[in-house]
Amino acid sequence: MNYIKEQNGELWLTEDERENLKISYRIKEIIYSERSPFQHVMVLDSYDFGRMLVLDGVVQTTSIDGHIYNEMIAHVPLSLHPSPKKVLIIGGGDCGAAREVAKYEEVEEIHLVEIDELVVQACKEHLPEVSGNLSDPRVQYIYKDGVQFVNDRVNTYDVIIIDSSDPIGPAQVLFEYDFYKSVHEALKEDGMMVCQSQSPIFHMDVLKQTYTNIRHLFPHVHVYTATVPTYPGGLWSFTLGGKQPISFERLNTFSKQTKYANADVLNQCFRLPQFMKEHLQS
Repeated sequence: MNYIKEQNGELWLTEDERENLKISYRIKEIIYSERSPFQHVMVLDSYDFGRMLVLDGVVQTTSIDGHIYNEMIAHVPLSLHPSPKKVLIIGGGDCGAAREVAKYEEVEEIHLVEIDELVVQACKEHLPEVSGNLSDPRVQYIYKDGVQFVNDRVNTYDVIIIDSSDPIGPAQVLFEYDFYKSVHEALKEDGMMVCQSQSPIFHMDVLKQTYTNIRHLFPHVHVYTATVPTYPGGLWSFTLGGKQPISFERLNTFSKQTKYANADVLNQCFRLPQFMKEHLQS
């Protein structure tokens, strides 16, 4: 499909966000454009957001703010887990989350399960601001369906990070109860999982469904937020599930080299706006 249009001699990417909202980005150049067996993969250079990964016409991450999302989905669970040695990332083909996980010396294995190898190749080559051209020997790339992969694992991982795209098409099953049940079984006794749970502004139904599903499986569930300008609404949510009580004091000693996350940000991210509290409690 042709997602790029020329208007008055300029290139524009217009992303359809729901039926009532379109977001347009002025594009300098199409860096990469290929179709995989799963989707259309593009890396574009934009004027305001820098280089961006675009899948089937939808912006996934950008040079200017990709670090915010990746730092928050990785450092929160990795900082809170008492001894994260084996980490599974489902999705995350831009390698940004794996890049952040690799900052933990105590982590011995990082399994990145991404269904589309072309996404990883494109990001490592054309989007180094996000991927860091990751080459850590602890990272094992597994090009399989994440749902099937996690179904075959029991009591294996300390932390599981679900870095999925929006809940449409192939990613929809990554938001369903049966998948979270498999994630729960794949975690060790003190295991912890996190997933992105969409915009509290535009997708409260997805957030609430995610929170409810995870609460049925994990005794300790917490929602936190970050501001990611690329994503519709700006405010983005993440849902954390733990098998054991979570010691938030661990966040006070956070000292990784980052652009966005620090001890103050990690502590305050769990303090939710009133409308989110009311929806999640209802």
